[in-house]
Amino acid sequence: MGNKILITGATGFIGSYLTNRLSINNEVTVLDNNFRGNLNNISSKTQKKIKIIKGDIRNYKLVENSLKNNDIVIHLAFINGTSHFYKNPGLVLDVGITGTLNIIKAINSKKNRVKKFLFASSSEIYQTPKKIPTDEKAEGLVPDINNPRYSYGSSKLIGEILTIHMLNKKVKKIIFRPHNIYGPRMGNLHVIPQLILKIKKKMLNKNIKLKIQGSGNETRSFCYINDAIDAINILINKGKNKEIYNIGSQKEISINKLIKLIAFKLKKKIKIIKKSLAKGSTKRRCPDIKKIKKLGFYPKIGLSEGLDKTIDYYINKIK
Repeated sequence: MGNKILITGATGFIGSYLTNRLSINNEVTVLDNNFRGNLNNISSKTQKKIKIIKGDIRNYKLVENSLKNNDIVIHLAFINGTSHFYKNPGLVLDVGITGTLNIIKAINSKKNRVKKFLFASSSEIYQTPKKIPTDEKAEGLVPDINNPRYSYGSSKLIGEILTIHMLNKKVKKIIFRPHNIYGPRMGNLHVIPQLILKIKKKMLNKNIKLKIQGSGNETRSFCYINDAIDAINILINKGKNKEIYNIGSQKEISINKLIKLIAFKLKKKIKIIKKSLAKGSTKRRCPDIKKIKKLGFYPKIGLSEGLDKTIDYYINKIK
């Protein structure tokens, strides 16, 4: 039955969708301490088929034991969410760097048979890129080490370097950089659910005032979760050794237009109240996805359709 796969951070947003998908044709082991995730994100049907290990990736012995009998490791376990970057950068760095080091050291030991390692990096490593759309050859940046926001991006960048230069040469290494993946069950710390939930709190108001960071002219390119899982699945099967791949969509939209689209779908009038942008925030982000397209990836779910599914979840299924 397929491959034997270990997924770290498996009860989180991307991890749970990936676990549900890969468990169909593979033997899957999941490792997570549920700091941000929840085992209920994984379907009950899937839970009956997989091996579940609850624990912290900073525990080396636990990581080493989790790797046993697995052929492929997909490392997603990090602390995401912008508020965490600012409030607890030390923890973000510790989980990101110590966790990745533990996995690499355990793979390099002779106690397992891992043949392929996929490292989930982030669009945050580009920070404010010089070129839009941004391809994988763009430089990784840490503009200000005093800014706690960069705890996440820098630990992802260090993880990429560790993967390429420290992991056993016999292990196939693939790095992917997700860009603004969204959808149901993504938590409350990202822009789309934050906007939906802010509007939801004021649904009874005829006119809604919505406070946002920045001018609203800042842009992002959003990729629906099912498309992102398709992309990762393609990389598992077709990704090339030591290569880096952007995952996302090249359809860029301003935050102002995003708010208007959500408001239209909820049949609400919104007045946007602008605040200063948090220091270190990026004004534009849009990936160049030509590289992964060459492997057969094409986003299928447009923003309007994806928002319908996401809005339905946060309005009707979240109390």
